[in-house]
Amino acid sequence: MLSVIIPTEGDERTAVATLAALVPGAAAGIVKEVLLVDRAKDGAKSGVIERVADVAGCRFMAFDGTRAAALAAGARQARSPWLMFLHAGAVLDNGWIDETTQFIQLVALSGRPRAGIFRYARSPYADTRLRDSFKFVARMLTGPTAEQGLLIARDHYEQLGGYRPDARRSEARLLRQLGRSSRTMLRSRIMVA
Repeated sequence: MLSVIIPTEGDERTAVATLAALVPGAAAGIVKEVLLVDRAKDGAKSGVIERVADVAGCRFMAFDGTRAAALAAGARQARSPWLMFLHAGAVLDNGWIDETTQFIQLVALSGRPRAGIFRYARSPYADTRLRDSFKFVARMLTGPTAEQGLLIARDHYEQLGGYRPDARRSEARLLRQLGRSSRTMLRSRIMVA
């Protein structure tokens, strides 16, 4: 039902945290595959992510390019009709499985293309800084950011042109292109460190 694409930077800690939150979704049958697209510049770091992917039962792709190009490459390799894009280190709330399933069913029944974005939640373990206050205000004014994840049907993603590897700020561009009318803020939270 769902392919999850996670771009990594060679840091296994962030990838493992995100993967751990996806395990219940795989057990419930909603997550069919996870692709770890590693953009590590150092081959040794890439080997660590490849081992993490092997142990976790994920597909691994070594990639040299921008994050948007990595996301686009992962989407091309994904096999499911629904795509979920998550940043490494983002951890989904416990209720995400039921809500994601309901969202996919509602979109299918309505026949109207929509994308889901998870509600932002700062990690309770993160140090709060002045910069975080500015980020909060910016998020309120400009809307969701790419670090909040994206749940979208493959055909809707392709219709919008997906992540363009050559475009600046491709993730933000796709969110703007969705607009308020075709995106839903899901109740499930995503904790971002």
